Amino acid sequence: MNMTLLPKEAQDAVQVLLQKRTVRQLEEHVASLNNYLWSRKRPLEDKELREKAMELEKKFKDNTHIESDLNIYQKEQKLKNDVLNSLRKNTYHWQPLSYTEQFGLVYLATRFDGGFAAVSRALHEIYQRVPEFTPQTLMDFGSGVGSVSWAAHGIWGKSLKEYMCIDSSASMNTLSDLVLRGGSEKSDMHIPGIHFRQFLPVSPKIQFDLVVSAYSLNELPNFAERERTIQTLWRKTGGFLVLVENGTRVGHQLLMEARDIVLKGGDKEVWDHRPACVFAPCPHQLECPKLAGSSQIPCNFVQPYQPLKFSWNRSTHWEKFSFVIFSRGPVGENNRDWPRMVGPVLCRPRHVHCNTCCSDGKLHHHIITAKRHGKDLYRCARKCEWGDRLPAMISNSVPGKMEYDEKEPAS
Repeated sequence: MNMTLLPKEAQDAVQVLLQKRTVRQLEEHVASLNNYLWSRKRPLEDKELREKAMELEKKFKDNTHIESDLNIYQKEQKLKNDVLNSLRKNTYHWQPLSYTEQFGLVYLATRFDGGFAAVSRALHEIYQRVPEFTPQTLMDFGSGVGSVSWAAHGIWGKSLKEYMCIDSSASMNTLSDLVLRGGSEKSDMHIPGIHFRQFLPVSPKIQFDLVVSAYSLNELPNFAERERTIQTLWRKTGGFLVLVENGTRVGHQLLMEARDIVLKGGDKEVWDHRPACVFAPCPHQLECPKLAGSSQIPCNFVQPYQPLKFSWNRSTHWEKFSFVIFSRGPVGENNRDWPRMVGPVLCRPRHVHCNTCCSDGKLHHHIITAKRHGKDLYRCARKCEWGDRLPAMISNSVPGKMEYDEKEPAS
């Protein structure tokens, strides 16, 4: 698996900015933010809160003795207060992140390199499978510190002419601009053609060849807002829509929610009638088999990268992420239904264990040997890694059997 590395210009800009604007206890802030982001849950819907409140109310009525000398109004108030107190203590309270100038610097030190690694891996999926795709325009929703622009420029820098970066935080747009200028306001941008906006354009008349949203869906406060945003992003997509999130259960669920929104349509304002096709990682457009099971293990992948040069960082980190890519109509090679490796490939003497998601919408466990499957496929399977596609259709596999340890590699 190839190691990713932020461009030297981006690394140098981070060092310049953090030297100019000293952040006290930066290491502690980075560790705290990283832990928070990876444990963050999605915001509860009003309907879910009401259901929880009704369950608690029934529970308290059945199990709690309310003093007989209280009148009906006092009893109702006590029951209401008990329910509210329990909700405050036992319900996850989602809050939007406040991207101040100081917080932006901490976020830059925490997520710039890992976000770049995940986005680069996702974009390379398009680059490798559709080499004729040469985008000229890019829209990045929730652009943050600019990881998407740096990753896309590294792949399609010769063809990309316009980058539309959209982030609701003015301070993050300013910070991203400074990174592009090497940390100095007076310097030229390393990547030309970048423009910043705080609001998502909703008109379908202007489309972008490539639309990306990375680590942004959990910043939206409810399903209605996520649905509107996803529909707008698809409306603005002329070629590919790429969505990337944390490789957690929450991140994967948010992506599968977005997948349903795009595939089922329902947008009242349709200008481009080319159908939505799942380009990657799924080899099918059926329900995700990992969500269908009782365990609901997230479908995620890992990407090694060299982190920013801080004293507390090791030489190699691993970014665990989930992603989904949509294309406007069928695009690329005819082998779209090749199985996808959805876990580590276990090489054993004279056989290989592969866990894949297949075109039938099911998870399969393959035991590949040279004698049974041929030397070419056996050698290919031994070289495959987590996230790769297996260039073959294998009939003798065990559906539903997932035998691998999904622990995150040591960073």
